[in-house]
Amino acid sequence: MTDARIDVPAAAHELEGKGAVEILGWASQNLGPKLTFATGFGAEGCVIIDLIAKANLPIDLFTLDTGVLFPETYALWRALETKYGVTIRAVRPEQTIEQQAQAHGPTLWERDPDRCCDLRKVKPLRTALAGFDAWITAIRREQTAERATAKVVEHDKKFGLIKVNPLVAWSHDDVWAHIYANDVPFNELHDRGYPSIGCQPCTSAVALGEDARSGRWRGSSKKECGLHVIQEVNR
Repeated sequence: MTDARIDVPAAAHELEGKGAVEILGWASQNLGPKLTFATGFGAEGCVIIDLIAKANLPIDLFTLDTGVLFPETYALWRALETKYGVTIRAVRPEQTIEQQAQAHGPTLWERDPDRCCDLRKVKPLRTALAGFDAWITAIRREQTAERATAKVVEHDKKFGLIKVNPLVAWSHDDVWAHIYANDVPFNELHDRGYPSIGCQPCTSAVALGEDARSGRWRGSSKKECGLHVIQEVNR
């Protein structure tokens, strides 16, 4: 449930243009133990973990372990925990891949990717967020058209809590400049043509000149897993 003590529009106005560490500090101070960060281990998420750890902010960290992440993503998960001395909790779907195949048929991601994302990402995230008043995300405005109007702080109508986006105004170059300057661990797939990395079956390398997210659900019109859009998957 959204924390009624927070004037979200006022906070968004006040924090627009502020640095990511200041935004994270505000969130930690005002939302305390009811604040969490859900990371997908993209470059932006690695930056946020670096900022949280270096500022010693007591912010809960978790990730959605869909069961079909790349091996490189699992390796990065371990590397981040080791480097920063943090624990990144695993939030998993109710069904294993094998159980999902029995219930819905094999390779659901090929036949109905929206349904698969709903089962393996959206529903587990909803459950994980139930005990919190706010969550931090790593979205940036320039990533997709759906994210172009995102605020630093906003009401998340989908999950019914406050959403904090400390990197929302950052550019792609801002993210990578921070990673290189601070020796932040990142997914080695980025160096092999994968600018945006999700689940292994639904992510492919991107050719020179293609949009950075063109490797996500290639061959379909799908561009979002559903975590950051209002529309629900009603199945």
